[in-house]
Amino acid sequence: MLEHREEIGVQTVEHLGLTLTALAAASLAGIPTGLLLTRWKRFSGPALAFVGVIQTIPSLALLGFLLPWLGIGVIPAIVALFLYALLPIVRNTYIGVEEVDPAVKEAARGMGMTGFQMLARVELPLAAPVIFAGVRTATVIGVGVATLSALIGSGGLGEFIFRGIALNNPHMILAGAMPAAMLAMGLDALLAWIQPRIRRLLKPFAIVFALTSIALVPMVIVPAFTGTGFLAAFPTEFMERADGYRAMSQIYDLELETTEMDVGLMYQALKEGQVDLISGFSTDGRIQAFDLQVLEDDKHYFPPYEAAPLINGETLRRHPEISEALNLVSGKISNFEMAQMNFRVDEDHATPRQVAKDFLESLGLQTSMDREEEPTIVIGSKSFTEQFVLAEIIGLLIENQTGLSVELTTGLAGTQICFEALVAGEIDVYPEYTGTGLLVLLDTDDNTRERILRDPDQVYEHVRSEQARISDVHWLAPFGFNNTYALMMRRKDSEQFGIRTISDLQPFLRSRRPAK
Repeated sequence: MLEHREEIGVQTVEHLGLTLTALAAASLAGIPTGLLLTRWKRFSGPALAFVGVIQTIPSLALLGFLLPWLGIGVIPAIVALFLYALLPIVRNTYIGVEEVDPAVKEAARGMGMTGFQMLARVELPLAAPVIFAGVRTATVIGVGVATLSALIGSGGLGEFIFRGIALNNPHMILAGAMPAAMLAMGLDALLAWIQPRIRRLLKPFAIVFALTSIALVPMVIVPAFTGTGFLAAFPTEFMERADGYRAMSQIYDLELETTEMDVGLMYQALKEGQVDLISGFSTDGRIQAFDLQVLEDDKHYFPPYEAAPLINGETLRRHPEISEALNLVSGKISNFEMAQMNFRVDEDHATPRQVAKDFLESLGLQTSMDREEEPTIVIGSKSFTEQFVLAEIIGLLIENQTGLSVELTTGLAGTQICFEALVAGEIDVYPEYTGTGLLVLLDTDDNTRERILRDPDQVYEHVRSEQARISDVHWLAPFGFNNTYALMMRRKDSEQFGIRTISDLQPFLRSRRPAK
């Protein structure tokens, strides 16, 4: 973690800023709302039910729902955190005031206090510990939910966590999880110390909280509106893998303003103009659907990525017929056909299973057969469209050509997760790419890598032989298409700025940076 200490520090501040900004907004809205509900009790039930419903919405779903209106980055993240913080603050404010001893309220009325005076001098001071408990709860919830907001490019400690998950790197997961946990515990401990003293510390706490929030807002909000105005979005795995952004930026001498995003959100963000450049896959159907321009890899940085089934050795020995079944589509899927299948799922909203079934039927392969109950072959996949389709193709072939029962475990988070599950026997087969095998799964020395990197046949033969040598995992025959990484942007922007190759990005970006 030490090599990332500077980045961890920056992301911790971002994380704290997101949490406190949302908390301040939720307190300013939630406390008055809770107070109003104590006066308009007929609205209290529906209002509390409404903010309660918000809490039931999965955080990722809420973030996805906000994207079309608010775009990516810190704004939708703050709005989501604000909504999640409302329930404990509104509810505790309402309950705290309602539970003030009626005798005390009656005494205040007997002294001639107005409703406002009673609220300010009696009810609020007595309810303050309960209200503060709601703020405390909202704070801890906010720290946790803020990690998920990294998927929409908001920054924070979630970036490290998702990188680590994608790469199966426990140290990187800890680099994000430990500071987040310490931040949550530290804030909770601070608020726990303040809570019993809140009546006399209310004004100092409010002043410090307000000043801290104001100080952190620029650190969270301002970066979203500064820079060159040209933003690149990459998935977390691409940021750290050997053939990812770091090495590419050195080869092409690029200094991009980047944000990390979920793979499924990047294309939509590019289409809607929320980002300007993404890393994608050359067979993605959304290239055509969204009128995107794939930039030429003029320095031949990205290696070949031929897709092929990767199978557990024990499974292959028990059921050699699986290899025979999958060989029926060896070399039968072209780049164009794969792109069309991806397009049908992404844009026509066909199911991956239906798309896979239609493709197999186009080859004259049967798509129905009586199957055995046991044993069950578990098919895995990563979490993007093409993997879902390939997993269905693999599953249908095994079911219909061997009679074995199949179970799909799709949407696994990244290469290392899939591979480790395969090695452990938790899944039996999943689709992988030879470039990933060369650069991620195998510890290939630099000389060998440079020697074979541009030859798809040599890359396949190397990963096939080396993987079988060092582990009981086997590459089967490739499907036939090469889904290499690619950088892409909107076609109209590519034409306007004259960007056709990755090398064209450097002079374009230099022209947009202010002179020093």
